[in-house]
Amino acid sequence: MSSLETAFAACSPRLNPRPVPLVARLISASVALFLILLFAQAFIRQGIGAWATGVVYILYDTALLAFTFWQVRILARPLPPVPAGAARPSLGVIVAAHNEAGVLAVTIDTLLASDDPPDAILLADDGSTDESRRVMLHRYGLLPPEAGFVSPPSTVAPTLRWLRLPHGGKARALNAALPLMDTEIVLTVDADTLLDPKAVGAMRRAFAAEPALVAATGVLDPVCDRSPSGRFFQWFQRYEYVRNFLSRFAWERLNGLLLISGACAAFRRQAVIDVGGFDPECLVEDYELIHRLHRHSADRGLGWRVRVIGEARATTDAPGTLGAFLRQRRRWFGGFLQTQHWNRDMVGNRRFGLLGTAMLPVKALDTLQPIYGLAAFALLVVFLATGRTQIVGPVLLVILVKILIDLGFHLWSLRIYRRWTGAPEASTPLAILASLLEPFSFQLIRHGAAAWGWWTFLTGRSNWGIQTRGGIHARQTA
Repeated sequence: MSSLETAFAACSPRLNPRPVPLVARLISASVALFLILLFAQAFIRQGIGAWATGVVYILYDTALLAFTFWQVRILARPLPPVPAGAARPSLGVIVAAHNEAGVLAVTIDTLLASDDPPDAILLADDGSTDESRRVMLHRYGLLPPEAGFVSPPSTVAPTLRWLRLPHGGKARALNAALPLMDTEIVLTVDADTLLDPKAVGAMRRAFAAEPALVAATGVLDPVCDRSPSGRFFQWFQRYEYVRNFLSRFAWERLNGLLLISGACAAFRRQAVIDVGGFDPECLVEDYELIHRLHRHSADRGLGWRVRVIGEARATTDAPGTLGAFLRQRRRWFGGFLQTQHWNRDMVGNRRFGLLGTAMLPVKALDTLQPIYGLAAFALLVVFLATGRTQIVGPVLLVILVKILIDLGFHLWSLRIYRRWTGAPEASTPLAILASLLEPFSFQLIRHGAAAWGWWTFLTGRSNWGIQTRGGIHARQTA
């Protein structure tokens, strides 16, 4: 057993579950019981109370918006510059790839062209069977090493090496690459993700300025193919990503950030090794790792922090068809449920600070939020179909008020996000239209995918599925 596997065996809550406190059990049970009680109101009450499921769903979502607004309002004014660190940390990039020949060269070339280039780039080739060999040979002069071995440095790009592995999934590829890196900071980048020229430097400065910073996520801009469905999903996902990254900034301020984006995420390499690397059995290995880092920090009083770096922007390939989108979100939500289950002892646990007493109870509520949303929509359809107008009128009024609140937050968040990240200005009319249509289209698709994620979690059918996306590739060949 390798040292990484030994550390994982000791640190993994999946392998070593801890006793679950009573408060955690009560929080988890109350979420399900509350849904049942609210849904029952549809058969008991006649007025707006019959739609109690929808009212509570809307109140909860609005409370989260209010929390995000309060925490991120600081971004309305310029943030103080990141202070210069005592030393410039070395930073290496691991590019995880499986059959990504179509985007491999542009991803690597983009890294090499960074304003502050990484000190090392390691392609963790997870058993590719496509034209990746040809790309690495003709573009970078690298002959394919034996499986399980790493190549010498490229003569074209001396910081680039190639690690070939049997196909075993992203987490195993990253774990194999970690010991081969000798940099203080490791940035993981998906092969279909293009970093902004300033991203590497922004990550390096953030870690240099804050010794307690153990992990950081960049800010992603999703891009889909140019088909009609691709344009549809890119339109909604871009606004969704804006809200999500602002929410992450809000939780960062409470040291409660759990969700990073493995497509562009930086870590202190030794810290990741100390907790055993990435869990290959988890559908969302980056999310699960952050829980273990927080655990390790709390157990040893290290005071580690996790942040989102607004200057570290990247463009990532996103699903542009209904099937691909559902499979991605099914995996994400199934992995979220896995991780929530394995770490349920942290819920409501004061030993983990606001992460335990605030963030994780919210995550416990989020496990059923999509079910609340789908149940509320189904009840509304039933009320309409059965002519219960005494309920439909007030319900539609509540929905209208919620849409207006969301619209106001949506427009405000786009301005704040642009100030924070330097992202291009969004079209206001398109933003308004997306805000009006989302509750009746994209949001329901998201909730449906999450319900599928519940099925994945309960049945244990945890696999990535096959994703065919072409956003980055389509733009490179256009």
